[in-house]
Amino acid sequence: MPSDMVRVIYRKYDGSAHRDYPARRLAEDDLGIWLGVPEGTESVYHGRPSVEKIPFVLLVPHRAWWTAMFNPPPRTSEVYCDITTPARWESDDTVHLIDLDLDVVRRRATGLVELLDEDEFAEHRARFGYPDDVVAEAEAAAQRLFGALGDGTEPFATAYRKWLALVV
Repeated sequence: MPSDMVRVIYRKYDGSAHRDYPARRLAEDDLGIWLGVPEGTESVYHGRPSVEKIPFVLLVPHRAWWTAMFNPPPRTSEVYCDITTPARWESDDTVHLIDLDLDVVRRRATGLVELLDEDEFAEHRARFGYPDDVVAEAEAAAQRLFGALGDGTEPFATAYRKWLALVV
């Protein structure tokens, strides 16, 4: 039986801390594992203690180079996807991800889909020595997500709403 609580650990490619927080396992389906993070959750962001002010749901796909954060208002991003290495699970209660800088975001007010942090990706690619296969996977994932967030592909259309309702 999987644990109800999951520790989500994001690091940068060089191993430095990025994000670390507990989440409640909501469900698992063909899309991945759905995790809920309620308002008030204590977290670590860039190595510093933080508290989540707005709840969200995180989808950790079974085998993909991204994670997706689904947000309620007043957050301006309805969907925020981090390009990452595929999830590495340490038992059922800890998931490790390497954040590869690129983000694909859909804005709530306009539906505009944006690719963010290309400059950070280029900088870290050089500094940390991202291998060519990692670069190719990251760029391909960003391209696929850019299309999926814009055209209504699930889970980015409505599938996430039932899970988000559980943490709002």
